[in-house]
Amino acid sequence: MDGEEIRQLAQKIEAAQRGTRVPQTDYTGFRERAQRMTERLIDALFPNYAAAPTTCEQALKEADALTEQCLRTVLRDPDRAHRVRDALFSVLPEIRKCLELDLLAAYRGDPAARGIDEIVLCYPAFYAIAVYRLAHVLYCAKVPLLPRVMTELAHTRTGIDIHPGAQIGEGFFIDHGTGVVIGETTTIGSDVKIYQHVTLGAKSFDAGEDGAPVKGIKRHPDIGDRVVIYAGATVLGGQTRIGSDSIIGGSVWLTHSVEAGKMVLARAAVTDATMKRDIMQSSALDSAML
Repeated sequence: MDGEEIRQLAQKIEAAQRGTRVPQTDYTGFRERAQRMTERLIDALFPNYAAAPTTCEQALKEADALTEQCLRTVLRDPDRAHRVRDALFSVLPEIRKCLELDLLAAYRGDPAARGIDEIVLCYPAFYAIAVYRLAHVLYCAKVPLLPRVMTELAHTRTGIDIHPGAQIGEGFFIDHGTGVVIGETTTIGSDVKIYQHVTLGAKSFDAGEDGAPVKGIKRHPDIGDRVVIYAGATVLGGQTRIGSDSIIGGSVWLTHSVEAGKMVLARAAVTDATMKRDIMQSSALDSAML
């Protein structure tokens, strides 16, 4: 296309932009700044694993400026941006302690893990959880957009989708991780382990007068302490409660609550008589068969 054709096309696109409901707020470079802010915060928590030589203090200085910029962009209020930044930085020591418990849970929960170094450097789930724990603080401070951008950048990198609004206890481990989805109003207790392709999601949406889903209601399940959820399981609904010390088997589709200490297995076609007998005996041990 020549210059005149490009100019005319640009005018048509700009005219379409003026007639749209999409906001025209200037977010130029925002995602990139949010990414750098997140990386510097993680570098401050684990400086010996940073991409380039740094110290906690150096990483904090860089993160300080980037966090202020990102917060000013979304809050449009310099004073509030400063207060939220201070609040986030004040809890970084607690986040670091919580992430150490997550690392220990991964090491103890995965026989393939040869050490903590391997988990930090190789396990995508640890990165996704670290980003979530930072973003959750901002979400709780009612910061718009930024916490979601942070977790979606982690989602893009790891294939693990954790909404910043979810409430997740300490000692959390996602093994493998690809395809995991944890919805906004999910609550997860302590020492929970889940595998790849697990969905903790919404069963259905109530629609408002405009036909759009009603916002701000409980839509996702509650998971108790020390629960294990195996690969491909789907647990749906805001009224669904999985009791502590339960085991949810692979490929289970679950929309009702499970009492503490129960095992839920997916029904499968079993043709071998010995295998069928073994499964029935196993499931009789305080299990719930679907």
